[in-house]
Amino acid sequence: MLSVLRDRTYLHLFAAQVIALAGTGLATVALGLLAYDIAGAAAGSVLGTALAIKMVAYVTIAPAIGAIADRLPRRALLVGSDLIRVGVALMLPFVDQVWQVYLLVFVLQAASAAFTPTFQAVIPDVLPAERDYTRALSLSRLAYDLESLFSPALAAALLSLVTYNWLFAGTAVGFLASAALVVSAVLPKPVTAQHTAQRTAQHTGSTRSTGGRAGTGARLFFTTPRLRALLALNLAVAAASAVVTVNTVVYVRDHLGRSANDVPVALGAYGAGSMAVALLLPRVLDRISDRTVMLSGAVLLTAVFAGLGGVTAADAGNWRWSALLAAWAAFGAACSMVLTPTGRLIRRSAPATGRTSAFAAQFSLSHACWLLTYPLAGWLGATAGLQWAVIALGATALAAGLLALRLWPSRDPDVIPHLHTALDAEHPHLADAARAPEGWRHSHTYVIDSLHHTWPTAPQHAPGH
Repeated sequence: MLSVLRDRTYLHLFAAQVIALAGTGLATVALGLLAYDIAGAAAGSVLGTALAIKMVAYVTIAPAIGAIADRLPRRALLVGSDLIRVGVALMLPFVDQVWQVYLLVFVLQAASAAFTPTFQAVIPDVLPAERDYTRALSLSRLAYDLESLFSPALAAALLSLVTYNWLFAGTAVGFLASAALVVSAVLPKPVTAQHTAQRTAQHTGSTRSTGGRAGTGARLFFTTPRLRALLALNLAVAAASAVVTVNTVVYVRDHLGRSANDVPVALGAYGAGSMAVALLLPRVLDRISDRTVMLSGAVLLTAVFAGLGGVTAADAGNWRWSALLAAWAAFGAACSMVLTPTGRLIRRSAPATGRTSAFAAQFSLSHACWLLTYPLAGWLGATAGLQWAVIALGATALAAGLLALRLWPSRDPDVIPHLHTALDAEHPHLADAARAPEGWRHSHTYVIDSLHHTWPTAPQHAPGH
């Protein structure tokens, strides 16, 4: 897996990602302490609102950035996002009002919503080989899991030496280092969407507005069968991660009556399960299809919810702690089975000129799922009890998994024969096409774009303009 780090550009980008994640983790800890200083006992509601603001920023900003990203230098967009995050981190220690926290959190997360999809879209250009890209995805998954374990430990160590305000300084240093590493990397030139759009417009007489481009990524998801299935799988993952993120402390402290020191142990079990799968998947995906791995992850999620229901229903027994750790590790493993191959799926399904929009759509739509499941896990668990929260979210994961199975055809080739019925015979796209009674027929790697508006069905048509 580590062989991809021999690529100097990817090494610098991966290091930038890891350092930025560590900085984000420090900011998360410091933000909680800042909220407590400002709001006291109401700190929980402040953080809950801040989390909702974060999700709203992700859902709304990412598609807009995806629409204009192909017009901007990618290096400038990445570095600019990092510098905005540096500025916010340096301002946070000086706030003394709750509304100021909310405003700065929105700006911080808006910058992250610009950085992350752009960063994700660069990696396939840096590592075009499928085998290398798969290993990069696994390393990225490991980076996220390690951040969830390492950042709290680093924050605890720093807090024994300095006040929490200095954690924001550490966050700023992390984002500055990320920007410097991006500057030092030689990014490959992307396929320019502007040239493609101009050439298409010559034959179609049409162009798209920025608003139209903002919806391109979303339309790609809703018209490509495997990406429609990914939408459902995102919801299944969000159901599981919401239980872990929101209710771990409730399970450990209230339901099992254990000490606060056991909360990070439980969260660590989730991270360990995810990391174990991320380490194994590169070799597995060399032999097994993305569809099999990701749908198997959805099945595992449902099975773990069933087991968690039994743990939740039990009133006593020392075995419940071990069972909870096993359930959290299995949740982590199942989520990693779904999330790690996601980049491969998007790269297969998006035109080169639309990758940033596609990754932005995945970023936005997946966080929309969390915006639904986080409140459900918290509010239902608090009002009706953990058992009902497990039942509701488990049913959500089951329904989402079944929907994904239905939406994702078992036969899912990249190259698909199809028929164009509305393109001029002189159109350059038809250079290798054969004349048919209804139009022009040819085969190529099929993605939804300006010339292919719908997914082929029998009889296989792909109307052009």
